[in-house]
Amino acid sequence: MDLLTIIGNTLALILTLCIFSFLYKDNPFYKFAEHLVVGVSAGYFAVLIYFTGFIPKVWDPVTKKNEWWYILPAILGIMTWTRFLKKWSWISRFSIAFYMGIAVGVSMPLDMQGRVIRQLSATMLPVHLMNLQGIWNLLIVLGVLCGLVYFFFSLEHKGVVGGAASVGIWILMIGFGAGFGLTVMGRVSLLADRIQFMREWYLMVIKGVTGG
Repeated sequence: MDLLTIIGNTLALILTLCIFSFLYKDNPFYKFAEHLVVGVSAGYFAVLIYFTGFIPKVWDPVTKKNEWWYILPAILGIMTWTRFLKKWSWISRFSIAFYMGIAVGVSMPLDMQGRVIRQLSATMLPVHLMNLQGIWNLLIVLGVLCGLVYFFFSLEHKGVVGGAASVGIWILMIGFGAGFGLTVMGRVSLLADRIQFMREWYLMVIKGVTGG
């Protein structure tokens, strides 16, 4: 292992331990590592946006293709920066409103497609009791209906409606629990990766230097 790799891995190990120090309490080491991550990320994405956004979508079309109308979105982007000037901050409202209008117009059909139409089509399943897949489909449909009944507040949750609402609560809790468990598993995998990195650093650096 070359010296530059050793120095880089050692710095990564130190920063990892600085982040882990928050498990004890908030301290300057954790704050330093946190601010360093935020600062490096902001600088990285600023450069990335410049080379992947401004250059190919504004500079090249204007200078190489004479497509001067690309200056208009560039001006709107520059107007957004007036947000940091108290006297001229009102100018940024125009570009922000323009951006929000486009974003809402684009996202609404996509959200309807992904969150409503696909969810509805996923419950339109062949229901029958002749095979195991048909039974599972029936359970999915019943679970969706019970979950919807729980949010139906026009009727008092008593009798059949109350029973369906109770089943709906269990269905929702199972869904939330599965989502939370998936999130925890993702975080645990990150922790395992850092522990593996520290182990490899110890084996390659410490034992490599001491010859142990």
